[in-house]
Amino acid sequence: MNKKLRIVELKKSDFHPVLEYSHLIESYYDVSVLHDAEEWTIKLTLKPLDLPKEKKDKSRLFESYIEEPRVFSAEINSEQVGWIELGYEKWNNRMRIWEFLVKERFRRRGIGTLLMNKAVEVARKKGARMVVLETQSWNVQAIDLYTNYGFDLIGLDTHAYSNQYIEKKDVRLEFGLELSS
Repeated sequence: MNKKLRIVELKKSDFHPVLEYSHLIESYYDVSVLHDAEEWTIKLTLKPLDLPKEKKDKSRLFESYIEEPRVFSAEINSEQVGWIELGYEKWNNRMRIWEFLVKERFRRRGIGTLLMNKAVEVARKKGARMVVLETQSWNVQAIDLYTNYGFDLIGLDTHAYSNQYIEKKDVRLEFGLELSS
């Protein structure tokens, strides 16, 4: 294969495509939160969907709410095939991954791992204590990628986007990767 892969940093002033996400959802993590006077129990159970469905979304790079944004692109023969956007959270010394996407036809080729390696490298150079990101309970492929990379579940928000997200099988999950000093 004579394709040349490289990771390049993008500038805010450059032209940036709208990132279009597409996921085939066949399973999800069902989230249940139970409590009584003495105990809270939070359980995530992998379950299949009755019928697979496709989720689509769009996002933009360099949004104004991201502190100290840095964006990297994976390029093969000058074609952008993946992106990762980082923002440094100064108040708690964490590097947050805001956007992470590899074009569908380039997935499962190690490009996501290379982008994640770049994020960890940048976070270490910044002196961040950890890298954090969010995903949804239906994004099982992403959860598998993150946990295989070494991320741990560090929290969840059952009402991040609406009051019915448990019922919609769309709970916000936070993952974190501690960085050694």
